[in-house]
Amino acid sequence: MTAMTFDTVLTTRPARAVRPRSSVRLTRRGRLVVLVAALVVAFAIGVFVTAAGSVATQEPGTPEPTRIVQVGSGDTLWAIASGLADDGDVRGMMQRIEQLNALDGPTLQAGQRLVVPAE
Repeated sequence: MTAMTFDTVLTTRPARAVRPRSSVRLTRRGRLVVLVAALVVAFAIGVFVTAAGSVATQEPGTPEPTRIVQVGSGDTLWAIASGLADDGDVRGMMQRIEQLNALDGPTLQAGQRLVVPAE
């Protein structure tokens, strides 16, 4: 028979360096304050980055040529827009008329004056 021998090597781990405890500890309220401050800073950076993409200028633009149309009895926004839409995009023209007149919807009243594109 063959005898096997095992050499055991005992190694000792180096002693862990003991760090002195810090004298500053954050309480629950302190952690909350730090979190809120970080969120405020992140929000401010987001607003700054978003506002940096603004395309507003100091120079006035050229206004869109418009004319005034008076709404008659039985007229609808669709009928007015279809008469003005040269390219056949009646819904697009309705949206432009609603934007020009700050309308909440397509409801019109007889006698109402509308600003419409002059094209």
